[in-house]
Amino acid sequence: MKFSEITKEQWEELSPYLDTCLLPVTGITEAVPPYQATEWLEQLRDLMDLIEIPFKGRVVTYPAWHYVDVNVQLETQIEQWCSSMKRLGFRYMIVVTANSELNVNSAAVDLCFKPGMGGILPLQTEVSEAIRGLWSGQAG
Repeated sequence: MKFSEITKEQWEELSPYLDTCLLPVTGITEAVPPYQATEWLEQLRDLMDLIEIPFKGRVVTYPAWHYVDVNVQLETQIEQWCSSMKRLGFRYMIVVTANSELNVNSAAVDLCFKPGMGGILPLQTEVSEAIRGLWSGQAG
């Protein structure tokens, strides 16, 4: 479910069921040609589909962070943002990124998915098992 689909009136009713927030991070760290930006966005979309489609009704997707500054501590920014989302009521934070070199190490992030070597996305079964394990308290 996209953040924009939830009205103010619905949030109080739905929030106990929408306990997981998905934060997409494209991870563009410097100027890239248009075709490469397109490739990264397509890869991010495909990665998000592994979560959004099977877990619709429990996961809320927030707007993507497209451009990141390598001179600023991304982990600190993500930690602050994800911590604030947890204070808002989300129990779990999942980060997905199209940048396979981007490391997201944050205590406030429960799971992070990104492409592996050669841009290969994780398998649907791996993603589903990790999320179900998180929800059942078996993640880690």
